[in-house]
Amino acid sequence: MPTEILMPALSPTMEEGILAKWLVKEGDAISAGDIIAEIETDKATMEVEAVDEGIIGKILVGEGTEGVKVNTPIALVLSDGEDAAAIASAAAAPAAETPPQPEPDTKTKDASEAAATPAVAAPPLSEPAADPDIPAGTQMVAMTVREALRDAMAEEMRRSGDVFVMGEEVGEYQGAYKITQGLLEEFGPRRVIDTPITEHGFAGLGIGAAFAGLCPIVEFMTFNFAMQAMDQIVNSAAKTLYMSGGQMGCPIVFRGPNGAASRVAAQHSQDYAAWFSQVPGLKVVMPYSAADAKGLLKAAIRDPNPVVFLENEILYGQTFDVPKLDDFVLPIGRAKVVRAGSDCTILSFSIGMTYALAAAEALAGEGLDCEVIDLRTIRPMDIDTVI
Repeated sequence: MPTEILMPALSPTMEEGILAKWLVKEGDAISAGDIIAEIETDKATMEVEAVDEGIIGKILVGEGTEGVKVNTPIALVLSDGEDAAAIASAAAAPAAETPPQPEPDTKTKDASEAAATPAVAAPPLSEPAADPDIPAGTQMVAMTVREALRDAMAEEMRRSGDVFVMGEEVGEYQGAYKITQGLLEEFGPRRVIDTPITEHGFAGLGIGAAFAGLCPIVEFMTFNFAMQAMDQIVNSAAKTLYMSGGQMGCPIVFRGPNGAASRVAAQHSQDYAAWFSQVPGLKVVMPYSAADAKGLLKAAIRDPNPVVFLENEILYGQTFDVPKLDDFVLPIGRAKVVRAGSDCTILSFSIGMTYALAAAEALAGEGLDCEVIDLRTIRPMDIDTVI
């Protein structure tokens, strides 16, 4: 279905603004990071960047329009293979079925986060290794990493009423990076919970809910902010199974963007893979492709113990093939041979795979046949596949 571009907030207190100018028109192709519009308030002007690749299918709010409320859909983006019929289908959905929601109270720590996703080169085209996790002949569909993560959560929330998501702006604002887009409308505010800006507080609430038998998905707007919750993650979530003699687990997922991106400063750019991978009791997952993001997040939600799910902001808008299966779940702790080769092995994970595959392509031009392995899971690490 088409992806909505929403009116962003220039500041935590902004409620409405002027859509001053469109820099694209209907039918234009866009990539993540492209400047598509300018919005104004009485205090500032900001360029709006695309966070997905696709085609501008319909502009919903004309330039010069004043009083556009934050979170109002201003345009629709079509993904590969979609046409104008998809817009007509989306418009035909009965809006009356969704109860009116209050105006969003955005409490964004950094108003540029939702629009700061830069473009990166598309994954190199190469002959992939056979994937044992996907049955031969399975139909594949193009999907962004953002859509794959959203679909994984939605499928697991439909599967079990114990699954819920909580975090800053995951509901009314639909996520700082729009990962939770549409979940509030489908599942309601009891299962898509906007929290105050207190990572230590809502991480602790999520862990308590997990101890009581629920399955929380806790979103950190960035894992840099998870440092406020390290005591809860390490001393409560990770250690409880051991300290209870195996009698009490903690089925919780901590997920969100991790590592460097563009124009988000040092406090939003650290990679915590090494930190979390040294904590006994935690599983640490770092997917690259949309298929792995979906299959591994579903597995993480079903895991009886805590999983730290580290995403990459730059990958959110990248498109990959995802198997069209009723219940696509991948095993945590198993690496993937993405490209077969006999001369050398390149090992990477998360966004590093972009460069690993590019290097393999370049070396192929020099006559070297390189194997490329995506770790996917940092803890436990699949040493058998690596060596």
